[in-house]
Amino acid sequence: MSYFAGIDIGASSTKAIIINEAREVTGHAVVHSGADFEGAAAAAFEQARAMAGGDSIGNCEIVATGYGRRNVPAARETRTEISCHASGSYHHHPHAHTLIDIGGQDSKVVKVDDAGKRVGFKMNRKCAAGTGAFLEEIAARLKLELGALNGLAESAGNDIQIGSYCTVFTATEILARIREGVAVADIVKGIFNSVIKRVLEMDSLDGKVVMSGGVVAYNPYLVKMFEHRTGKEIFVPPHPQLTGAFGAALYSLENKDKGGPNA
Repeated sequence: MSYFAGIDIGASSTKAIIINEAREVTGHAVVHSGADFEGAAAAAFEQARAMAGGDSIGNCEIVATGYGRRNVPAARETRTEISCHASGSYHHHPHAHTLIDIGGQDSKVVKVDDAGKRVGFKMNRKCAAGTGAFLEEIAARLKLELGALNGLAESAGNDIQIGSYCTVFTATEILARIREGVAVADIVKGIFNSVIKRVLEMDSLDGKVVMSGGVVAYNPYLVKMFEHRTGKEIFVPPHPQLTGAFGAALYSLENKDKGGPNA
């Protein structure tokens, strides 16, 4: 049995996943990227490899993707994060769809056709609004643990709107809402609504919709809010934070099938 690895180095977190020839996940890991992308990639890979069976699985061919993909010396090749997210998403949902990936530092809307080919994408790179970094900053402002946001939003009694997109202006608006006596849970739900609004302004959501990314993994209520807002049933892949890494691992497997790395 041969094994294949994908490493996705994002600005906030680094993800590694190992699959076998049957495309089954045998090991995975997520670590903070920090200031040492090469070290984070090595740590994530070793954790995933240990879960997969350690030395018993032998060597793995590695494909790297993400913001820091050039910082993986052991990688046989690199792939863009758009192509890897499309590949990983299509594997789990093999139909034409729109993928929404909400990561730590950017959000992506990727269009995938019935053959699994990406036919368009939009990225939000200029501002942290609508990303994991945005939620982290707001949680810090509210003196909340990041993991508490999902439960608070789900328990909210009122559906309020937060008008500002910029993190700084949003913090100011939140202070005003607190002075007005608005419940923290309602404010958090309002923040989730602002994330949804930001994504919907990036591009149209044609056809079926898939959501992935760390924000989706830790905030499943956000997916329900998206469904309510769009009227669409949304599919979330297994391990949504690892979708890009999984796509990279699939490319690694395809390299073996084709006898060499894809250009």
